Amino acid sequence: MFELEGVSKRFGEMVAIHPLDLSVPTGRTTVLLGPSGCGKSTLLRMMNGLLRPDTGRVLFHGQPLRDEDLLAVRQRIGYALQGGGLFPHLTAEANVVLMARHLKWPAERIRERILSLVELTRFPSDALTRFPGQLSGGQRQRVSLMRALMLEPDVLLLDEPLGALDPLVRFELQSDLRDIFTRLGKTVVLVTHDLGEASFLGDHVVLLREGRIVQQGSLSELEHAPADPFVTRFFQAQRLPFETRGP
Repeated sequence: MFELEGVSKRFGEMVAIHPLDLSVPTGRTTVLLGPSGCGKSTLLRMMNGLLRPDTGRVLFHGQPLRDEDLLAVRQRIGYALQGGGLFPHLTAEANVVLMARHLKWPAERIRERILSLVELTRFPSDALTRFPGQLSGGQRQRVSLMRALMLEPDVLLLDEPLGALDPLVRFELQSDLRDIFTRLGKTVVLVTHDLGEASFLGDHVVLLREGRIVQQGSLSELEHAPADPFVTRFFQAQRLPFETRGP
């Protein structure tokens, strides 16, 4: 789905991403894992063109991301971030259908899509007329997910979507996300710093440190065959082995 070839990114004097290569397999959930500031979100934003790499290139479906193609490409990429990123002056429904209306989808098609997304995300339909400030954190995140899925994208990019939620709400949403990933069979790239979440949701894990890929593979491979002492330290810092953790 994505190929990153020799990409790097610098912000002033700070190197956020050192030159690296990364492949994102189609139809699986790839987790970008690592401590704060390791470059996870920067990589994700380069995948949807919000950031342009200083070196190298990003390919989507085998084609380089070019500035002139970004608007069309982004319609094939769903993006959700921590806190939802909703427009506060729009209702939940208006946030979800914003791009569909911009693209002049027929009203009936929009209505049918909303109904299917409400069912998929288990969002209460009577809350569609509420504004983001009138919704709980979990509800806002479900609206953000519906918005990301509205145009039936090829891939979902999720930037720590559950990071700001309390544990009980997070547990429920993790379970729902896994069911959604299974039902849709979409390519997903998920950013998180949490081993339990990576274990519960991910198929392929990419562990980063200071803008470099330390190791990638299944979480079991990382734990039992660490390629670097940092991998072991990262597991130990989370205290509980991932096999014993729930979502």
